[in-house]
Amino acid sequence: MSVAAPTTPAAADRPAAPGARAATKRLRAHLPVALAALALALYVTSGLWSNPYRHAVAANPGDQAFFEWVLAYGVHLLHHGGDPFFTDLLNAPDGVNLAANTSITVYAILFAPLTMLAGPQVTFVTILTLNLAASGFVWYLFLLRWVTRNRVAAAVGGLFAGFAPGFISHANGHLNWTSGWIAPLVLWQLLRMRDQRHWVRGGLILGVLLGVSFSIAAEGLFFTALAGGVFVIAWALAGPNRAEARRLLPRFLGALGLTAVVAGALLAYPLYMHFAGPQTFKGTGFNQRHFAEDLFAFFAFADRSVAAGLGLRSDLAPNPTEETSFFGVPLVVLIIGSLIVLWRRADEARRATLRALIVVAVVFFVMALGPRLRVLDMETSIPLPYALLQRLPLFDSALPLRFSLVLAGVFAVVLALITERLLDSSYRKALIAALALALVPIFPLPLLYRERAAEPKFISSGAWKDYTTDGGVISALPFGVNVAADGQRWQAYTMARGGEEFRIPDGYFLGPDELGAEGKGRIGALPRATDWLFLRAALYGYIADLDNWDRASARADFQRWGVTAVFLPDGEITGSEGPLFRQAVEVTATDLLGEPERVDDALVWRIRPGVDPIDR
Repeated sequence: MSVAAPTTPAAADRPAAPGARAATKRLRAHLPVALAALALALYVTSGLWSNPYRHAVAANPGDQAFFEWVLAYGVHLLHHGGDPFFTDLLNAPDGVNLAANTSITVYAILFAPLTMLAGPQVTFVTILTLNLAASGFVWYLFLLRWVTRNRVAAAVGGLFAGFAPGFISHANGHLNWTSGWIAPLVLWQLLRMRDQRHWVRGGLILGVLLGVSFSIAAEGLFFTALAGGVFVIAWALAGPNRAEARRLLPRFLGALGLTAVVAGALLAYPLYMHFAGPQTFKGTGFNQRHFAEDLFAFFAFADRSVAAGLGLRSDLAPNPTEETSFFGVPLVVLIIGSLIVLWRRADEARRATLRALIVVAVVFFVMALGPRLRVLDMETSIPLPYALLQRLPLFDSALPLRFSLVLAGVFAVVLALITERLLDSSYRKALIAALALALVPIFPLPLLYRERAAEPKFISSGAWKDYTTDGGVISALPFGVNVAADGQRWQAYTMARGGEEFRIPDGYFLGPDELGAEGKGRIGALPRATDWLFLRAALYGYIADLDNWDRASARADFQRWGVTAVFLPDGEITGSEGPLFRQAVEVTATDLLGEPERVDDALVWRIRPGVDPIDR
């Protein structure tokens, strides 16, 4: 996210006009933008809303399954208690460090009533929609307070920031990265600290805000803090601002110190769990050199944009969820031209603010390029500054290309400033044409969706309870992973009902790679022979010729997991690319474990830990 510039002389928020009538008038003035943001958000997510129980984002159904699981875990916490930052419901018996994953704890607790009432599928698409709408609206309010008094200009910048290509890309399954409203709120409070009269209150509020935001979007909060720090330092070092900066510094630092105390108290346990708790790890399960921005990606068009729909699609991102820049040539040209116009017409004080804004843009542009320069999807041997940062704490857990999301906030500020500048000038028609040329090509298209397998009656009816105890371990086949997450979804739907629950081995999460050096992270549990036996059957239709070595391996794996039954629904089973090879899974399970029982709409194999499967 970006930091916007205070361009009005006010040191604190403007006082509200007295009386209920004035408050109502202000709300009515903001209502058109709020409705526009909500309408855009509903339009983008319309495919999911058409059937939230069967539709998943086509580009990233695994992440959607993970977030639905986390939302269901919120219901579990309310009904059964437990640790918000660690669970053994996944990856039995080792468990999962949720603090080191994106656990969105605040959302999970806040929306638990909706999850119990309608299921985590509906809660997921509700939060996704509200995230997008709130991001556009809160950015509008931020720009209206700190950048421009022109509502049209603030609306142009705010709606762009909320629905920029990078955030539409992340709407493919990411409830954390679509929480773009966090950045303007944090930056708003940071800029309010210029008010020396209320520095204590400001520090307290910012500390609480950071504590809440950490559990929703920790990586985005880290980027916001970096951007805020870069902007404040660049602004304070400028000649016209040095005297004011020296005057403000003591209480500003005091407010930040108070913020650190409050946020530290709220986050002491989650931070301990994140860095030193069980099942924690260093870095991430993703290759930072692979997840670095391509130089030409900034000029390309995202997959879910009007331009891409007309055939101007590119393939410069690791996957459709990480098209984090993709602003297109017209918008980049407009932003550069706008900065030139604004600079030429600015006084020294305004130039200091613009300079700080440009510094933020350049710093995050360079960091987004990663440790080595990538050009047209080819990594060169040219080293970049991020190579010096990639092993530092926090930076080692970040994906470099996501730093380019900060540019969406910078661009929003520039769009608001140039719109305000030219709306009342003789260049109004030229401005409208330029905005249309730059923004229409990147206007978002609705998210693509795909059908996913329905919850089997064996789970929804509670028939599974005859095959394990409350808190026992059973699993769908294949075992839950990011590319085959049905089993994890069905466990989540059971948790959301608030009654008896079962645990599962494996699952989609980030955990430690015990085979790697320095406790590095990996996606999912450490692979075992039985995992791969069923996963390759599901993904590729491969049927292995099993022998007693395979049975001994499976027997050891089942005993370690404590699994008492595995099941396979009658209908299709689905993965990240669509239907899986169900028949191959059934043949493999029958060869390994013998003939199954039929229960409702599923085949079930009982397992005696340490006994089954029996050698032949």
